Amino acid sequence: NDIVIVDMGIQFPEEDMPGIDYIIPNISYLKGKEKNIRAVVFTHGHLDHIGAAPLLLEKLGFPLVVGLPLTIALIKRRMEDHKKDSSKRLKTIQIKDTKQKINLNSFNLGFFEVEHSIMDSMGVILGSPAAIVLHMGDWTLGTETSSKKTISYNYLANLPKPTILMVESLGATNRGALVTEEDMWENLRKIITSAPGRIVIATFATQVKRARDIIAFAQKLGKKIAIDGYSMKMNIKIAQQLGYIKDANNTLIDIKKIDSYPDNKVIILGTGAQGEARAVLSRIVTGNHRYVKLRKKDTIIFSSSIIPGNERTIQRLKDNLYRQCDNVIHNEIMNIHVSGHNNVEAIQEVVRQIRPTYVLPVYANHYLLKEAEKVIKETNFPAKNIFILDNGHIIRFNKQNLPVIEKKKADTGYVFIDGLGSKDLEAVVLRDRRALSNDGIFVIIAVVNGQTGKVASSPDIISRGFVHLDTSKNLLYQSRKKTVSIIEASTGSGQSVNWSFIKNNLREKIGDFLYQKTKKRPMILPVVIEV
Repeated sequence: NDIVIVDMGIQFPEEDMPGIDYIIPNISYLKGKEKNIRAVVFTHGHLDHIGAAPLLLEKLGFPLVVGLPLTIALIKRRMEDHKKDSSKRLKTIQIKDTKQKINLNSFNLGFFEVEHSIMDSMGVILGSPAAIVLHMGDWTLGTETSSKKTISYNYLANLPKPTILMVESLGATNRGALVTEEDMWENLRKIITSAPGRIVIATFATQVKRARDIIAFAQKLGKKIAIDGYSMKMNIKIAQQLGYIKDANNTLIDIKKIDSYPDNKVIILGTGAQGEARAVLSRIVTGNHRYVKLRKKDTIIFSSSIIPGNERTIQRLKDNLYRQCDNVIHNEIMNIHVSGHNNVEAIQEVVRQIRPTYVLPVYANHYLLKEAEKVIKETNFPAKNIFILDNGHIIRFNKQNLPVIEKKKADTGYVFIDGLGSKDLEAVVLRDRRALSNDGIFVIIAVVNGQTGKVASSPDIISRGFVHLDTSKNLLYQSRKKTVSIIEASTGSGQSVNWSFIKNNLREKIGDFLYQKTKKRPMILPVVIEV
């Protein structure tokens, strides 16, 4: 009955989810089992792995949290942003060394080093009476600079069998070579050294390792760095407190003071490479930043990958940047970002090294899981020992028999978070937002004489996002006329009036009428006032 959870991330909203801030995991499967949760293990500090922690840890009664120092610190900071003093309720075990072991009743926890784009990333070894699970979290292989030896996982092949490898599969279609840190830094050093004016580097707020290296290089050149963006500033501060960024105070300056230095001595490091509306880069390009106004000689660097779904937003951002300055650099021009994810060669190499009994491709769209299955088969790994699961699938392992996928699935329906995230957004609200964003709203206000059942005056109509009132007078006239006839057909009998029926009738018939005339279905809101 013991339960160990790995990671609690958020998913960013898709284009057809207007007003949604983010999506969190559905934990209905855990309802009533909270006391059986022995720990939540966090593999690293990216938002798609820790972002839902403030909401879900509270819902689950604050179970034990396990992670490396930076990960724990980022979780605590996120919890404080969500609810003051909530981090004080956390029970944590901070991993000091990946050789550390933790006993959790029927589970034994171990850890191993992985290469990823954020400090303090780790994989998890979950020992149980049935099998040993190796969960790699997010990882890549061989992209670190040549001064650091590529991680080897050969020793994990010696673990007692059966072993189950859960391997992130985002790179299952990438048969090209991975960009290395050395490749990226060769380009970044050239740009930072030779830029004619100020440099604006936009990246993810959690790219603490890259921020550390940029700060160190700026120190060598005698340049100053202004950190901007709340999340970026907080993450850098945490890294300084943990000793991951050292001796930076003489290099870091307040964003307010950038005009006190020559342009070619200033680097601005901030958020917004995904085109987020309130992030630093978007505020700069729209002229809404209080301290940074773009100049022709400025150099803009997009040091991040594109999150799927953000392509259009980023393209618009680039267009606007190109209109205002001459030096915009991104991965389509040269390698200035290293992905923290794998490729086909890396997936195959990890499977060869670890030699697991079973493989579960995870952390990707279903088509990528299937592609991962294909590339793993190319290593002569037994096809019957690769399992492709959908979200919610439950698979049972034991030492004697082949694993069994249960017919019943756990509920993994979207849990939408809106605003401050204090409540889960109901699906009906999202449906209404979609309707409003597609065809707008059409409000009908009619005053009805309670004694005669007659409409007292011409109904008022308010339209937003559907048709322009001034250019659709004939349509509005017909709509008013039809509204009067629908209401009076139901109120003229002298019997008691069912106002709910009248409103529903108006909604249906006016909706059909408008669709016939415009081929659009706005949200119809009838307001009938009896006087």
